[in-house]
Amino acid sequence: MTAFRLGTRGSPLALVQAEIVRDGLVAAHGIAVEIRVIKTTGDVVQDRPLAEVGGKALWTKELDRALLEGEIECAVHSMKDVETTRPPVITIAAILARADFRDRLIGAASIADLPAGATVGTSSPRRSAQLLRLRPDLTIIPFRGNVETRLAKLAAGEAEATLLAAAGLDRLGRPEVGMAIPIDLMLPAPAQGAIGVETRENDSRSRSLLAVLNHGPTRRSILTERALLAALGADCHSPVAALADDVGMLHAELFSVDGSAHVAGSHTDPHILANDLLDRAPTSIRSLFVRARSADSTIKS
Repeated sequence: MTAFRLGTRGSPLALVQAEIVRDGLVAAHGIAVEIRVIKTTGDVVQDRPLAEVGGKALWTKELDRALLEGEIECAVHSMKDVETTRPPVITIAAILARADFRDRLIGAASIADLPAGATVGTSSPRRSAQLLRLRPDLTIIPFRGNVETRLAKLAAGEAEATLLAAAGLDRLGRPEVGMAIPIDLMLPAPAQGAIGVETRENDSRSRSLLAVLNHGPTRRSILTERALLAALGADCHSPVAALADDVGMLHAELFSVDGSAHVAGSHTDPHILANDLLDRAPTSIRSLFVRARSADSTIKS
């Protein structure tokens, strides 16, 4: 029988995540699984922030094409890199058990220990805003590339510190790198730490094979966090942090770009929480969310 073809980006972390999915399929079904690397625009364009060059679609559009054209049976993603709205012909067949969802600070023992006026490299609007809220004296510079690229930039002195996802470092065998930041200090990105596997909606065989990898509690948390993003109208310009806990409570924070304004809340319903956050947010935050911008436009017209 032809091998089950699994598509992935070609970064070291993406390949490790693909291997986790492959090994799970082999262990569960005893089938042959072939990993196919699909080059994405996000891997090619490394000199500009994602928000300037097409957002999260840079990570998914080539994998979507390969999936819909039948080159692969499924595509493996870091769920935080997957757009909130997906084509209806593609479905999330499995979300694996979530790893450590925290951020790690590399370059200092804690955010408080960063030198006055320190330069921190990150291209994440969320991380930038969170850092500036805690330490408005910091200078934030763009930092893109895979984990090793960013660590090399740090070692070369391009910045004094950077932030990386703990899950990615752990999966790459680098658990000793950096200091985990408590979530009461920095809430993570929605869906951070979770691996998702997509397939074609009408491909019942692939959906059945992948179902064994799905982790119910993680799936509920990730879909809840993604529902909040959809309700907010968040995009790559929107500094938003969110985490659904084990008892179904969703915690979220919205920030202005410079971190000077901030609104936080918790609720079990992502739509109620989104409305509450946007209702209480100042214009410097509301303007960063598509839904709020659309509502303001409607009111003015």
